[in-house]
Amino acid sequence: MTGILTGFAIIATVVAAGYVCARLRIGGVGAQEALNRIAFFVAIPALLFTIISEADLGTLLSAPLLVQASAAVLAAGAFLVVSAVRLRLTASEATVGAVASGYVNANNIGLPVAAYVLGDATVVVPVILLQLLILAPITLTLLDAQTSGQVSWRFVLMQPLRNPIILASVAGALVSGFGGTVPAVVREPLVILGGAAIPMMLMAFGMSLHGSRPLHRDSSRAAAATSSVVKAVVMPVLAFVLARYAFRLDDAAVLTSVLLAGLPTAQNVYNYAARYRRGEILARDTILVTTLSSPATLLVAAALLG
Repeated sequence: MTGILTGFAIIATVVAAGYVCARLRIGGVGAQEALNRIAFFVAIPALLFTIISEADLGTLLSAPLLVQASAAVLAAGAFLVVSAVRLRLTASEATVGAVASGYVNANNIGLPVAAYVLGDATVVVPVILLQLLILAPITLTLLDAQTSGQVSWRFVLMQPLRNPIILASVAGALVSGFGGTVPAVVREPLVILGGAAIPMMLMAFGMSLHGSRPLHRDSSRAAAATSSVVKAVVMPVLAFVLARYAFRLDDAAVLTSVLLAGLPTAQNVYNYAARYRRGEILARDTILVTTLSSPATLLVAAALLG
């Protein structure tokens, strides 16, 4: 239980630092956008390359990961169904909401939870790889196409080649897949730059909270509420059903699947939304609500299944 609370305390502290910086106007009015852009174009690609280049891509084929992938897809689909029936969202906003419903915070909270609750931090690595190598490229390609108005196959195939996050992920996968090693003179600067990614994203998120009114009438309240419920409640339930009855995993694997599915929406979703200036309020509010509600979800899951 301590690991869950520790992970959330770490995140809250860095987010609060960003909020204070915005309130005191440290960095000026453009600080939030600058942090988001630097994170998107520099720090996140460096982080992803170093992580993926040293990862075992074979872990992507495990049964627990198939549970997570299936739960994420079903959760995103559930949001899209509700969006089509009840919500009035643009295509790009619906994309952001769907991703926010299934993209988990596997780094900041997932690693501490895996280490302190499950006793093995490596169980979260496959989820990180799934999101970085598959979900993120799909999300960014969709947002690229939706915001540019171009949907030709040539455009769809070429857009990933212009995105630093996708390029870094693919490069890391190639290094890992071919068993290559990155020279220290290249790796160490990337490690330093990558170390700034999570603090930048969290501080930018904290800055976005200053002067805003989450879940206000003028924001995407219904969409954020829907995405939050799907992420915090529906996705963990889906993971349990899939792990227990579809994949017939053992008790330990079922607990792992539910805890990973119960993680809050990742900060990356806001960074992507801010980059394309689509669904920013929806992403911000969903991250905030799921981060606040996730401790209860994880504690209940650990108590019932642990």
